Amino acid sequence: MDSTRVTEHPTSHERPQGGAGPTDPRGALLRTQEPMRTAPATALPAQARNGDAPAEPGTAAPCAKSGQAPSEHAQPALSEHSQPAATEPDPHRPRPAPETIPAQPGGEPDRSGSAAGGLERRGGQGVPPGAPMPMRRDGDRLRFVGAATRRIARGIDLDEIVMGLCRATVPTFSDAILVYLREPLPVGDERPTGPMVLRLRRTDRIPEERDTEGGFMPVSLQPEQPVDLAVVTAEQCEVRPGGALAEVLRGVRPVFADAPAAHDALPELLGPDAELTVPTGQRAILAPLRGRRRVIGAAVFLRRPERMAFEQDDLLVAAQLATHSALGIDKAVLYGREAYIADELQRTMLPEALPKCTGVRLAHRYLPAAETARVGGDWYDAIPLPGSRVALVVGDVMGHSMTSAAIMGQLRTTAQTLAGLDLPPQEVLHHLDEQAQRLGTDRMATCLYAVYDPVSHRITIANAGHPPPVLLHLGGRAEVLRVPPGAPIGVGGVDFEAVELDAPAGGTLLLYTDGLVESRLRDVWTGIEQLREKLAATAQLTGPDHPPPLEALCDEVLDMLGPGDRDDDIALLAARFDGIAPSDVAYWFLEPEEMAPGRARRLARHALSRWGLEELTDSVELLISEVVTNAVRYATRPVTLRLLRTDVLRCEVTDDVPQLPRLRQARATDEGGRGLYLVNRLAKRWGATRLSAGKVVWFELNQA
Repeated sequence: MDSTRVTEHPTSHERPQGGAGPTDPRGALLRTQEPMRTAPATALPAQARNGDAPAEPGTAAPCAKSGQAPSEHAQPALSEHSQPAATEPDPHRPRPAPETIPAQPGGEPDRSGSAAGGLERRGGQGVPPGAPMPMRRDGDRLRFVGAATRRIARGIDLDEIVMGLCRATVPTFSDAILVYLREPLPVGDERPTGPMVLRLRRTDRIPEERDTEGGFMPVSLQPEQPVDLAVVTAEQCEVRPGGALAEVLRGVRPVFADAPAAHDALPELLGPDAELTVPTGQRAILAPLRGRRRVIGAAVFLRRPERMAFEQDDLLVAAQLATHSALGIDKAVLYGREAYIADELQRTMLPEALPKCTGVRLAHRYLPAAETARVGGDWYDAIPLPGSRVALVVGDVMGHSMTSAAIMGQLRTTAQTLAGLDLPPQEVLHHLDEQAQRLGTDRMATCLYAVYDPVSHRITIANAGHPPPVLLHLGGRAEVLRVPPGAPIGVGGVDFEAVELDAPAGGTLLLYTDGLVESRLRDVWTGIEQLREKLAATAQLTGPDHPPPLEALCDEVLDMLGPGDRDDDIALLAARFDGIAPSDVAYWFLEPEEMAPGRARRLARHALSRWGLEELTDSVELLISEVVTNAVRYATRPVTLRLLRTDVLRCEVTDDVPQLPRLRQARATDEGGRGLYLVNRLAKRWGATRLSAGKVVWFELNQA
């Protein structure tokens, strides 16, 4: 007799070649034995069903062809452990074909030559295509459970684990499966509030194109697609305390549908029509899904009435599948919560939107290293400063963890506080270095801090071990700025140096972290040169007189990243220098004397007349008079008055008194205290900022 021929095409939907076995609905060719070329009467007996009596010694059972039922007068087969009466092998008796195990769809073959996770075909019994085979031996079940648990363990998130359970069991172990999970799923040690609600998470079954009496309602779907059984089952159910379903879930162990505990539990879970759609007897298994501390759901394994029923040992298989799936779901929920917390932490540490600053336009991008590791230490920021200036900050904390994100948040908050004190860039980095040393000895970070002044068209930059910025000029020339590199923040005992450079109108300054220019495939200086070339090539597309749009420029810069260049998270900050023209600036010094408010009103009136803003004269004179009066009352040095005309009219009054004015409600008997009240009512915006030597009070008015 020829040896068994095994043909398997797990993912092919082509018609089988001649001689191949039948196909299941998923497209896999089942393993079948070729019919024997000769059929002597002395062939070995076939294995018996569980519970059949063994054949008497010397009798032979006829071998039925695949797909045919045995004859009524056929002798019962030998049991698995019975031996033939003959002690000497008959040389004329044909040798039986080796036993084969059909492969589980997507399963892995084991080293013994059988498909891991497969089931043994009945010897001499016809089984319809796609039906689960009986597992006669413990080794078959162990191989199936091993392959199924490996498939379940490959999932990372909740959907992958549930899908792995469905694909591992259908059609090898059951004809269909329904998976119910708690809504919402408990996380960790938190105690759920309210009643337990189970919601249908996923269903899977063997597609059928015909009706099956007493079975499932037919659903016409394409092969390889999961079948939704929600049309015959309840979407969700509430587990009644003390009810039949609650008792089964509390017991944890899987039960057959005909068990007394499951008789009322399945209709409660699947709905009132469960008795019409779920097979009776031992063709349905209800398996609770229990995580580390509590029940998180239930799985129902189903076989159609025309298929063979589950065996007692199949309860152990269902228990193993339920246990591994529940633990995997529990871990996936915990991982999802940690990822959510990390993502929220990262999102709140970064600015939601950049401020609108005078004389500069901003755009930003942030890309995490990967979807599974969204936490990083990169940050960017734009901080408005007194005098219409703006501080541009980009930094990178070493590491990719929640600790790195927390340190990044502390350093960013410290930088904002130091910027509010109007300290020079090098002093800001010095204080950041001290703060990093207080956080720990191994807290290292790089940072670049720049201050742009739109009036003077100058920018002051200090660097702490960060990649240098790139300036794209209006004509299309890209230049890597020569900035002293400095030591990273956290080293300690290092002096930082600032450099002041020109910031021409129409130019674009690009600040970035090393994830943009450095990877395993290229060093940092090669990446900086590629960035410079990319900026120059992008500028040529819009011509020498028109700079490229900021948002499109950021997208083009990120397009330079290749498939292997995402080793680190990326922070990108682009600043377009518009500046303020000298003709839109009016600046005066006022001596701290009683005549200063009147002189300030006259100077402001002339400036507004020159700009064609006579309709704002009354409001501006009133507000300037109040602010200048408060300044000269306590100042010891000359007071400065500056008017800026941009999209709004901005007025700034600077003095050498560090105390900030506060808005308060003046009483009816008070002679003063109403100046800031008028400013608050008439101005669009106003504020006061402390400087290194004094303060500045400003307000803005809309142009008519």
